Amino acid sequence: MASTGEYVKLAQSLPPRLLRFFSRYPPASLRPPLQATASPTMTVPNTSSSDPDASLEAVATVDPPLEQHNFRNPFRAHKHPVTGVWQSPKFSLRQQADLVKLARVNGVEELLPYTPKKTDVRLKKREQLGLRVKGTGEGQRVKGKAEERTMRDRLYRRKKAMLEMPAMIQEWKLASITNLNAIIPAINF
Repeated sequence: MASTGEYVKLAQSLPPRLLRFFSRYPPASLRPPLQATASPTMTVPNTSSSDPDASLEAVATVDPPLEQHNFRNPFRAHKHPVTGVWQSPKFSLRQQADLVKLARVNGVEELLPYTPKKTDVRLKKREQLGLRVKGTGEGQRVKGKAEERTMRDRLYRRKKAMLEMPAMIQEWKLASITNLNAIIPAINF
């Protein structure tokens, strides 16, 4: 683990946008550990007439606010603990991508919380799903433009015509000679 001096030097070299992000949402490795302090207690007198231990006082513990227990990922939506309504992420996907690029350039991408825009997450997804280009799967074809779709047939017909060209030339020569012979006797001088 790096010393505090190294973290300070790194923080001084970061751009202001990353500094603000890390000050609001510190990485898990840099967060102060939750201290196991005694939670505040409240004494409530037991005034029940049916309880045999009515003279004893009940002790109720009060939990600290939820924000002290967990640090939410600002890149993901979360459910509000009281209302149960889903709240949007603090950063949009475009802003997440910008932060990831900035962190990658400065060498602190691994300190960011999970986001689908991180390089390692993208590489894993690409590895699992492949390129997913239409026409690369079995039985799929890329639509393409009309000239691209008909190119194979046109090239086949052109090649076939070129191979048959000498025979066609001979056929035309014979036809022109026979036509000429048929026309010449009909002319009387």
